[in-house]
Amino acid sequence: MRTLITTAFVSLDGVVEAPGGEPGYRNSGWTFTDVEFDPAAYELKGREQTESTAMLLGRVSYQVFSPVWPTMTTEFAEYNAMPKYVVSTTLGEDDLVDNWGETTILRSLDDVAALKRTEGGAITVHGSATLNRALADAGLVDRYHLLVFPVLLGAGKRLFSETDKDKQNLTLVESESYGNGVQKLVYDVR
Repeated sequence: MRTLITTAFVSLDGVVEAPGGEPGYRNSGWTFTDVEFDPAAYELKGREQTESTAMLLGRVSYQVFSPVWPTMTTEFAEYNAMPKYVVSTTLGEDDLVDNWGETTILRSLDDVAALKRTEGGAITVHGSATLNRALADAGLVDRYHLLVFPVLLGAGKRLFSETDKDKQNLTLVESESYGNGVQKLVYDVR
């Protein structure tokens, strides 16, 4: 069984929308404009590239990342080389870019569950707020890699849904605080 890891930049109030400057959100770019850069806080992101064997994205994040990440050959070399899976009911094969390696469209959460049952290493979920909420609600997330930023954004897409579901316990497996106020929190889902 492969491990499914949700990785996210998240505000203290749970917002994950547009941390890197994606258009259309009033607080776009909040990880870079509101908090002093500390390279140590991003060590986890580099480690994810070497420890992951596949990337899972929702349609919207795929459409935002796919024109940009393939051109970032130094920063995202490992991500660019690994297989990608996009969960979408509307995306067609002709909507996929041809310069970002092997990409497979999954049509349902059942397809994601089947992918988890295959042989291979960790699968990381990037961006994809809607997909992350659905994966968590379906009990498919095994681990969270969170970089929590000391900012309250008030509104925006949240990492966790408000679905009425059973309590879910987590085990803290790694944490660190940085001088800029960012907290690294790595949790396994029990």
